[in-house]
Amino acid sequence: MDRKVFKELKIWKERSGRKPLLIQGARQVGKTWLMREFGRREYANTAYLSFADQPEAAAIFEPGYTVQGIVQGISLLTGQPVEAGRTLIILDEVQECERALNSLKFMRENAPEYHIMAAGSLLGVAVRARKMAFPVGQVDMLTLRPLCFEEFLMALGDGALAQVISSMNVGLMRALHEKLLRRLKEYLYVGGMPEVVAAYAESHDFSEARRIQKQIIQGYERDFAKYTAVKDVPRIHAVWNAVPQQLAKDNRKFVYKYLGEGARAREYEMAVEWLIICGLLHKVPRVSKPGIPLAAYESQSAFKLYSLDCGLLGAMSRLDARSLVEGNDVFVEFKGALTEQYVLQELLCRQDIPVAYWEADGGTAEVDFVAQMGGLVVPIEVKAGVNLRARSLASYKQRYAPGCGIRTSLAPWERQDWLYNMPLYAIGSAETLVEKTEAET
Repeated sequence: MDRKVFKELKIWKERSGRKPLLIQGARQVGKTWLMREFGRREYANTAYLSFADQPEAAAIFEPGYTVQGIVQGISLLTGQPVEAGRTLIILDEVQECERALNSLKFMRENAPEYHIMAAGSLLGVAVRARKMAFPVGQVDMLTLRPLCFEEFLMALGDGALAQVISSMNVGLMRALHEKLLRRLKEYLYVGGMPEVVAAYAESHDFSEARRIQKQIIQGYERDFAKYTAVKDVPRIHAVWNAVPQQLAKDNRKFVYKYLGEGARAREYEMAVEWLIICGLLHKVPRVSKPGIPLAAYESQSAFKLYSLDCGLLGAMSRLDARSLVEGNDVFVEFKGALTEQYVLQELLCRQDIPVAYWEADGGTAEVDFVAQMGGLVVPIEVKAGVNLRARSLASYKQRYAPGCGIRTSLAPWERQDWLYNMPLYAIGSAETLVEKTEAET
C-alpha cells in the first residue's frame, strides 16, 4: 500500500527548520503504519514507542528530563540505537503521556537534530478533556485521512490508472472512462479505510469489506463511552446516527430539531464538536459570499455534516452491494449524498484546502462546494448522474464571475469556456487544474 502523503513526509525530513511532526486523524486511518513504514523506507532504523502498550515509557519523561536521558531511555526501551538524522523516533499514542507530548517542545528547542514523529488516537479529545498542555508552535502538524481514489487504485494494482488521473491525461481518461467508472463504484462501496481496502484488494469480496466496516463503526461507538461523560454519550450517538438521514434530505443542512422531539442546538453542539475533533465527522459551513479567506464569510449556524469515509457512510446506511452492478444506482443513493461525500473526501485529501458551500440569501440557489485553491475560490457542482443542468451554478456565475468553475459528474471530460466538466473519478486533481488556470491568466 502506498500513500501520497509520503511526499510531504519526505519534504518534512529534508526541511532545514524541521520540527517534531504530530500526525492527527481518526482512529484506523493508518497513522501507526504510516510512521513505521516511513521509518523503514527513509531511515537506517526506527525507535518506536507506544504509550498505550508500554506505559513504563512514561518514566523517560519524568520532570527534570534531559536530551541525553530521553535518547538513552528510548534506545534502551526499543532496543534500537538512536542516532541524530539516521533514526526516526516514533512516539505513538502520545495522548497517554502528557509529559511526552510536551517533550516535543523541549526537543525542538534543545535537540532539533533528532527526527521525531508522534501520533495519538483521539488526541484532540484527550487534550481538551484532561486540559493537557500542548506544544503550540513547536510542532509541525499533518492530518491523515482515509485513502483517496487514486490511492485505492494503487492498492488494487491499478497504478497506471491512477497515473492517468494524476497527470490529467484527458485523451486516456476518455478512452478508459467506463473502466474508471467501474473502479469508482467499487470505491464508493469499499471506501478508503486502510484495513478495508487491504482486505478488498486481497479478496475482492464486498461482504468482507462490509464486515470490517461494521467492526470499525462499532469501535468508534465504543469510544463514545470510553472518552466522554456518561451524560453526553446519548447525544453523541444521536448526532452520529443522524448523519446519513440528514444527508439524504433534499436540503442537506444539518438541522438539530430532527435529532428528537424538542432537540435544540445548545444541547447538541458539544456532541457535534466532539465528533469533529475526533475526525469522525467533517463540518462544511455555509458562506454567503465566496470571498478570500473563506473563513471570514462562514456562518456559525448553517452547516452540513459529512462522514470521514464514503464506505463507512454506506455501511451506516446499509447500502446494498447490488447497487454497484445495477447501472449507476450507487451514485444516486441518498439523493446523491454518497457522491457528495466522495467529492468532499477527494478535496480534503489535499492538505489545507478550505471547503464550504454557498447558498444565496433566501435559499434561491445553492452550490454544493466552494473551495479556496491558491488565489481563487472555485465553485464545484456535484452531479450524481449525467444530467448537466446546473441553474445554481449559473446564478453563482452571474453574481460573482469566477475565474473558473467545476461541474463533476458521470459525464466524460469537457471544457466549456470558464466551466470544466470533470468526471467524478478525476475530482481529486481539481487543484492541479486550477493551478493551470491561474498560470494561463
